[in-house]
Amino acid sequence: MFPTFPYFLSQNPYICPSKFLIVSTKFSKETYLYWYELMQLIRQFELKAEEMYKMAGKIRGFFHAYIGQEAIAAGCLTATKPEDPFITAYRDHGLGLAKGMSADECMAELYGKATGCSKGKGGSMHFFSAEHHFFGGHGIVGAQIGTGAGLAFAEKYKGTDNVAVVFFGDGAARQGMLHESFNLAMLWKLPVIFICENNNYAMGTSIERTSNVIDIYKLADAYEMPADKIDGMTPEAVHEGVARAVKRAREGDGPTLLELKTYRYKGHSISDPQKYRSKEEVEEYKDQDPIIKVKNTILQNGFATEEDLQSINDRIDAVVEQSVKFAEESPWPDDSEVYKDVYIDQNYPFIVD
Repeated sequence: MFPTFPYFLSQNPYICPSKFLIVSTKFSKETYLYWYELMQLIRQFELKAEEMYKMAGKIRGFFHAYIGQEAIAAGCLTATKPEDPFITAYRDHGLGLAKGMSADECMAELYGKATGCSKGKGGSMHFFSAEHHFFGGHGIVGAQIGTGAGLAFAEKYKGTDNVAVVFFGDGAARQGMLHESFNLAMLWKLPVIFICENNNYAMGTSIERTSNVIDIYKLADAYEMPADKIDGMTPEAVHEGVARAVKRAREGDGPTLLELKTYRYKGHSISDPQKYRSKEEVEEYKDQDPIIKVKNTILQNGFATEEDLQSINDRIDAVVEQSVKFAEESPWPDDSEVYKDVYIDQNYPFIVD
């Protein structure tokens, strides 16, 4: 049975997409509506968070928006199952929401409140939820690649059929950690998918200025790892590419590298003046907006009406506004929390007055 529409933001905010997905080159009405609702949630959440950062001054520190890249989160979710661990870098809000984390706990974390997903200690760059199999949120460029391979090793060691999905940017593809992880992942046939979200710029530096190899998927050749380049601006293409890689991994055939060509409409971080690219370039990519593409497909196929989609938009707006209210009313972390959730070697105790 398909879930009753509307379904994504119901009392149970996470419904496994794979339960209603038609796995083929043709996708169901429910899948398109799921994609639309999820991508709109990510987009509206981040636009509201940006507003609270810039205009209200309620959010501080670094803030890296996922706006423009939502099709990757959508396609990856329908091609995997909830138990598959995800790990990413600091552009993590969208994937955290996609994995089922609530808008309330995500907004509270941005505010630095105790009710946040990382108890207000991580902020924008360190979302985390073991419950939803989302393992960060990492501030060190490329570090999550090795940790993600470790997650895959753990799944293989435990004998599950879960597949670790590791996200990194084109800038992180220049880190030595990538090569060490690729080598061991292939040697041990780990169930892992390495996904490079290639949005054209490592901070403000284009890939052409950092490497002779501008097709990142070709880095897999040195390890005889299967690889592919995929349009990351459509959830259909993302889903199909990830589904192929997931099938290989679940069958014990090891890792895959996927280069998903995407684009961020905002700067590297919220304070980025974006002088390294033209307004014309940004507008050209906005013509490929994945949310508009999915909306048009829904309308053209009669999967929903404009009124239905507006109802989704209104409900998401209410959820996002509620998340701000929740964050505003939540308490700050207590001072006693400062030494909790910190690794301590008991052989070298320290004294706290």
